[in-house]
Amino acid sequence: MGALDVSSVRAKTMGEKETPSLAQQQKHHEEEEASKAAAPKKKICCACPDTKRLRDECIVQHGEAACSKWIRAHLECLRAEGFKLGSG
Repeated sequence: MGALDVSSVRAKTMGEKETPSLAQQQKHHEEEEASKAAAPKKKICCACPDTKRLRDECIVQHGEAACSKWIRAHLECLRAEGFKLGSG
């Protein structure tokens, strides 16, 4: 029969949570870092102000149909910032 780990038995009987192992802590840390890297750093309304301004000015002056170059540039910038956008 194997030896009992007194601290884990005490933790279970006292209703205490066991301390996560170093490997579990590392995995949790890596998952948090991956989710931070994947998520955009800004709100979409505040991202890419230069391309947004050019796009908006073009649409006001020339109409949406004439501004596909600026619309595409703005969408590419937003994707580069980490936003998931549909095709466009």
